[in-house]
Amino acid sequence: MIQQTALTARAWGELALLALIWGGSFLAIRTALDEIGPLTSVLHRTFWAMCALWVVIALRRIALPRNPRLWGAFLVMGLLNNVLPFSLMAWGQLHIPTGLTSIFNAATAIFGVLVAALVFADERLSPRKALGVALGFAGVAIAVGPAALTSFDVTSLAQLAVLAGTLSYACAGAWARHTLRGLPPELAAAGMLTGSTLIMAPLTLWTEGVPSFDLHPATWLAIGYYAGIATALAYLLYYRVLAMAGSGNLMLVTLLIPPVAITLGALVRGEALSAGAYGGFVLLALGLMVLDGRIWRAALRRV
Repeated sequence: MIQQTALTARAWGELALLALIWGGSFLAIRTALDEIGPLTSVLHRTFWAMCALWVVIALRRIALPRNPRLWGAFLVMGLLNNVLPFSLMAWGQLHIPTGLTSIFNAATAIFGVLVAALVFADERLSPRKALGVALGFAGVAIAVGPAALTSFDVTSLAQLAVLAGTLSYACAGAWARHTLRGLPPELAAAGMLTGSTLIMAPLTLWTEGVPSFDLHPATWLAIGYYAGIATALAYLLYYRVLAMAGSGNLMLVTLLIPPVAITLGALVRGEALSAGAYGGFVLLALGLMVLDGRIWRAALRRV
């Protein structure tokens, strides 16, 4: 169930910081892709973030799980929450702007509601949720544009790849609720990243070869940002904001990320989005706000 609590000034500040961090990750990933392949970029992301989080666990002396089934759950979680979405979105960013990728990424909450309704008895699709999902999908359709239907090309495929990544994120959320509840968040994140690294390492070696460490400083800076700050640190900040503000308020991050990514893409890479992309985001944002529930309840009070 979505939990909502009153947002304090500190919670707002950390919520905005998380949005800035994740918004900047789209530009950092695209910068790294100028020199390395998509799968190599993902391997860097999961490996270095995994190392950082295991250091945090060691410093905090968090006990390691001994149940083999839990390590299997980490492997599945790594596949659903890292390997598939990170890889699909990284490849997609080679063919569509970073800002558009961030807009499609916001559809994660829309897919999350549908997946939860399918697998959990207490997450039924109420009229409010159905309206929010409908608005969200309408926004995605507008952002994709009619050209994707009339002339299917690599750009259309990239858009679908990013959307498939958001669906994978949604499935990961359901899997985490089913298998990882009650774990310390640092351990859940580190275990997940360990599972994803175990999958990404052989996959990357097979498809893109041994990663080169002779990279341009800008590439290493980008990798350091999206692996160390936008993954390892962001996971810790995410769970901190979750405990402080509740899952309902945390959904607001989804609305704050695209403006950051769009602005950075325009300023640094000269990207320009179509009017349809902006219109689609507005409709998608409206759908997310309906799912959030505050606008819906305010409207009902006025009736």
